[in-house]
Amino acid sequence: MRDLYKIDEVQKAMLQSRRNFFLKSGAGFAALPLASILGRDGFFKSKAVAIESSTGLQTPAPHFSKKAKHCVFLFMNGAPSQVDTFDHKPALDKHHGKPYAGKTKVGSNGRAIGYLMRSPFEFNRHGKSGLEISNLFPNTALHADDLCVLKALYTDTAAHSSGCLQMNTGSPLTGKPSLGSWLSYGLGSLNESLPNYVVMTDPRGGPIGGAPNWGNGYMPAKYQGTLFRSGGAPLLDLSNPTGVNQRAQRYALDFLNELNQQHLRSRSNESDLHARISNYELAYRMQTSATEVVNIDNESSDIKNMYGINNPITADFGRKCLITRRLIEKGVRFIQLYSGGGHIESTWDGHNDCITNHKTHAAETDQPIAALMTDLKQRGLWDETLLVWGGEFGRTPTSEGVNKPGRDHNWLGFTMWLAGGGVKGGQAIGETDELGFEGVSDRYHVSDLHATILHLMGFDYRHLTYFYSGLDQKLTGTIDRQIITKAIA
Repeated sequence: MRDLYKIDEVQKAMLQSRRNFFLKSGAGFAALPLASILGRDGFFKSKAVAIESSTGLQTPAPHFSKKAKHCVFLFMNGAPSQVDTFDHKPALDKHHGKPYAGKTKVGSNGRAIGYLMRSPFEFNRHGKSGLEISNLFPNTALHADDLCVLKALYTDTAAHSSGCLQMNTGSPLTGKPSLGSWLSYGLGSLNESLPNYVVMTDPRGGPIGGAPNWGNGYMPAKYQGTLFRSGGAPLLDLSNPTGVNQRAQRYALDFLNELNQQHLRSRSNESDLHARISNYELAYRMQTSATEVVNIDNESSDIKNMYGINNPITADFGRKCLITRRLIEKGVRFIQLYSGGGHIESTWDGHNDCITNHKTHAAETDQPIAALMTDLKQRGLWDETLLVWGGEFGRTPTSEGVNKPGRDHNWLGFTMWLAGGGVKGGQAIGETDELGFEGVSDRYHVSDLHATILHLMGFDYRHLTYFYSGLDQKLTGTIDRQIITKAIA
């Protein structure tokens, strides 16, 4: 066996650089691809005890055959208004400017409830289905017959932090695995050179609550999301330090592998060692594969124009959507794209001026999302890709005071849509009351949506479990949930 003390200075530099990288990334390790190494190496001890095999963690097989192999979550961070997007309420025109006298409790953070406020956006019917969509989304509207609009969703919280967590993890509390983690755990990997779960946030900032929104919770760290940048180096600290070539890096990794294998022979039941070895190798492979997948230079000008990459308004989200298609082609299972980052007007959180706010964020995302849908269809990837669009909750049909065109939070009835693999498009499911405050028919909880997404990906939500703390844990919790059967083709 090679002697550790004989490693040359280049190798020492590389090892030291990696050690510094590990330590430096600890505070936000859920955002980095090598986080699993940190957890496996004892920096962040996993609490979970998973089902093991002689080769490491077993991956549950889907419970039944489904078309969808990938899922893309288009997360409109900040909570878009349903009555300005996909839930047309003509009654608001009639009652515009009148005080709200209903019994539904709305509002958040002690803000005063203003007056009923009509939508300034024109709604038109689109496609053969005649689906009503506001003129905020002229490009998405071209795909109306593919959309399954869920108009009466509800959640348990009116705060952004807990709302994002519940939408992403099924719980308003931290510490639970995210939807992407559950799908990564259940489906396994199709590409050994890329992470199974990729997240791309808004350049203005991440969602409130940060990395727990794509965290692994009580599952092993390998199942958490990997934070990609849409330009330049996709991952910080992944490149070799100055003066370290690929040969030296390979030498050091082989040496580490030799030590790990020696340790493993005397501790064959420790799956952490299997994961450690595989994750070091994944990091090595990603130096090439991750860089290649975000490099869109070889894409045609027509494709770039279709995604709006040459337009400063759509450039960022367009790039993320194009990279999403490239990730799907490479076999990545779950990709989450955030529109809106930071707080208030930098997100869809239109407290001050919902009208200007939604014009801004819709303009940034509409063309790229429609381009992604078109591109997936052209490349034969549509039927195997599930698209999910929406935010953490909705907004009130009331203003936030006289002559204040902002809307407050509404968690009692809001809209999201599904499209793609396994989805019955060209329809709206559920209704809110005539003003758009609360669901009154086909009303579904966020956990019902999660159960439906799992179903579309081939899983019975009741049986996709992970043993932790003496229980078979589920994404949907302990309460029986409903599959939104009308949404399934």
